Amino acid sequence: MSSRVSILLIDDDAVFRGVLADELEQRGYDVTAAGTGVEGCEIARRNAPQIVLLDLQLPDIDGLEVLRGIREADVGAEVIMVMGHGSIDTAIEAIRRGAFDYVPKPCPLEELEVRIQRALERSSLRHRASVLERGLTPADPGASFVGTSAAFQQVKELIQRVAASDASVLILGETGTGKDMAARLLHARSPRRDRPFVVVECAALQEELLQSELFGHERGAFTGADRAKPGLFEVAEGGTIFLDEIGEVNEATQVKLLRVLDSSTFRHVGGTKEIRVDVRVLAATNRNLAEMTARGRFRQDLYYRLRTIAIELPPLRERPEDIPLLAEHFAERRARRAGVVKRIGAQAMERLRRHRWPGNVRELLHTVEAASVVCDGPEILPEHLPATLPAGRDAPACGDPGGDALVTLQELEARHIARVLETTGGHRGNAARILGISERNLYRKLRDHGGS
Repeated sequence: MSSRVSILLIDDDAVFRGVLADELEQRGYDVTAAGTGVEGCEIARRNAPQIVLLDLQLPDIDGLEVLRGIREADVGAEVIMVMGHGSIDTAIEAIRRGAFDYVPKPCPLEELEVRIQRALERSSLRHRASVLERGLTPADPGASFVGTSAAFQQVKELIQRVAASDASVLILGETGTGKDMAARLLHARSPRRDRPFVVVECAALQEELLQSELFGHERGAFTGADRAKPGLFEVAEGGTIFLDEIGEVNEATQVKLLRVLDSSTFRHVGGTKEIRVDVRVLAATNRNLAEMTARGRFRQDLYYRLRTIAIELPPLRERPEDIPLLAEHFAERRARRAGVVKRIGAQAMERLRRHRWPGNVRELLHTVEAASVVCDGPEILPEHLPATLPAGRDAPACGDPGGDALVTLQELEARHIARVLETTGGHRGNAARILGISERNLYRKLRDHGGS
């Protein structure tokens, strides 16, 4: 298995519990076991397993009560009841209360694994549906789009002016400057605000899968296409589709995107029927599309079609007066979630202000949240901040000349990537999540910067 599926086994029979856990572990699953209902509920809330195998008869509380507790905790697990006792009526009642399926006890391991795989398939479908449903009416992120600098205010004013139009918008800016939030704000302030907002992370998918996701496919269009599937352009009907990291798509996909932008029509992969949609297109990239166009790496006609209106987000080092506002905003947001107020001390704030933030707003967000976690008292102090931040008053402030002010953007990006990789112990998946990019994009950047 490419990734270990997490299973929580709740059963009071120690022998059965141990044997089944060992068998499942040998088949590549990550199994945690509990002998009582209360213990099982606590583990489910803490670990959020993908699958729960739940005995109906437990020594402390009834299995149906455990099922109810797991559902109320909203951990997202699919529950399979293990029916050592009870009737078919009880099994039906468990499914009515939200269990995915039930199996007799003992159950052949091959049959149990089939039920587990089916439960995982349903979990995947439910997750996809949840993502799409959340995209129908995204909240207006204006309160989190923080900044009073002149450069940032110009961006906010431009967003407000163009939001009401149906024009395509290309959002430009370095990694971590808030391009996704700008796109959400454009949608939330538009007449399409009550219609879907669909995000497509273009760099996260192989090109064949990307085309299938965007445009859908017909049954038999390729190996494994056992049913027809609508594309995300259809899902976004009447609303907005946001093509993040648009600079990563290949020419074949670029041609199809240009056709949608020009004619509002497309065909499913493997299909012949013309499908018409009413969708506003927003796109974003941290790459220099103008340079890519000049070098023949991005279609010129698509570039000009996407950038009917261009919005460029300034890097954080060019609006240093916004750093304290953003830091306080992130600290307050963390306090609301954790229920513990922690303010940023004057010396710590000075260190934040004097850092150049190659990772921009996203780097500042992770720095403040990490400091809030490691800080035991009510005030975040300099020692709670990463050692890589400027330590003394002689260090150049963000926006000040001197120090590394003449370092290229490429070098700043390379340094930040190296720092994040060091923090994650070289784990590229975790580093990509912190950087807000796909692993594929991280590999490309490492290659471009001469890394391995």
